[in-house]
Amino acid sequence: MTSRIPRDSRLRLVRPRPLAAAPRAVNQRRPRRPVPRPPEGTPAQAELARMARSVLAAAARVAHWADAALRPGRDGAGSDGKGTLSDATAERAASDLGLTVAQVRADWDTARLAGLVEVHGDTARPGWRLRAWNRDDSAVLRGWVALFDAWSLAHPDPGQHEHGAVSDVVSAMPQVLSFLQLSAGPVPVEQLLDLLEQRVTELRTERCEIPYGPQPEPVADPAAADTPLAPLLDWALHALASVGALTYGDGQATLTPLGNWAVWVKLEQICVAAQSPAGNIEQAAEDMLRGCAQLRPNAARDEYRAWLAARPVGSAVTELLGAARGEDALLRGLAFEALRVVGAPAEPDVRAVVDEPALRPYALLWLAEHDGVDPEDAHEVLTREEATWLWVDTAAAVADHGESPMLVRHLESALQPTVPALLDEVRAVGHPRTVQVLVALAAAHPDPALAKVVRRAAFQVHTGGS
Repeated sequence: MTSRIPRDSRLRLVRPRPLAAAPRAVNQRRPRRPVPRPPEGTPAQAELARMARSVLAAAARVAHWADAALRPGRDGAGSDGKGTLSDATAERAASDLGLTVAQVRADWDTARLAGLVEVHGDTARPGWRLRAWNRDDSAVLRGWVALFDAWSLAHPDPGQHEHGAVSDVVSAMPQVLSFLQLSAGPVPVEQLLDLLEQRVTELRTERCEIPYGPQPEPVADPAAADTPLAPLLDWALHALASVGALTYGDGQATLTPLGNWAVWVKLEQICVAAQSPAGNIEQAAEDMLRGCAQLRPNAARDEYRAWLAARPVGSAVTELLGAARGEDALLRGLAFEALRVVGAPAEPDVRAVVDEPALRPYALLWLAEHDGVDPEDAHEVLTREEATWLWVDTAAAVADHGESPMLVRHLESALQPTVPALLDEVRAVGHPRTVQVLVALAAAHPDPALAKVVRRAAFQVHTGGS
């Protein structure tokens, strides 16, 4: 008697999608949070982008010059690891663009802060926002928001004020900007100064820097406490005006339409963080990711944003990478999806884990996409062994959290053209979950002949045979 089930073990060659496969195995439909509308009178996105392009025009000009003039290596960054233009390159740019060297350096710094230029080690290269400059309004706006977030770096304090006081003012300015946004018009500087002083006092109280009780207690930073805030407010308002967020003069400040929109966006992010769409904001990274495993991709990204907005980016990245190092392969994939939401600030930490075998394929894909490679083509940066290891890791996630049909479909995403070739390479890469994955695949597959081959491979891996 012969089986009526075809014995052809060739696989359908499809583009591998290792990161997306596991999360989608357990995604369930959830109600979507309605998209909030900006305040009445806010310009359309195209008009906001036009304003942002105007603010960033000089920076984009220098970035485009560098992209064209420094090919093919685009190695105009200095050797200090900070992406600073060398003297020779700055002078060349100034000559070509009809600017002073100081203007070139200032515009270059702005380009870096806005993501038009990305620095990798001591080399700078065009950012993806520069590539999308003329065609993608949202990319331009995200670049301007990045500059807006870095206003204190774009127009740094001249250094005549006490460092602790400067830090307090930078921390307090979001509340000042929120007040400007809610006021919807010019606000006297005296009123802003009162608000700033109140907020700085609150910040210092939270740090226990204000003495309590009848006995005098030491103040952690008396120099900061004694620093007048009026000059620092003047600096902050000038800095925010320099990035196009507000106008400042005649003793009053007013948010520009672009600044008004940006502050509204930030307030919305705070609301999302406070509400936490799925209620995971206070959870540790591992528990948050487990909660997100039940969400559809868009809803999960909303949850990542809420979770990230509630904690410093450095500690958040560290926590996500810690979760990725665990035994749960699903959390590994989800952790790197969350790191995609973090974006550029996560790059140094992601680059640092490239040598860790369990994280290497994920990190390489993340870095490729960060460098502008199309996500559909990012898998090409992996070696055959790395891609196979990732296939097994994703299969482990599906086996642990998905359903049998999903595991069978995952078989079709393998790079190898036949099942025997796949099994040979799976055994060679030495993934710690190889046996469990093969056993689960054999149990799930409807073809008895193929399942038998896979079970035999699992037994051989388990016993160390050939």
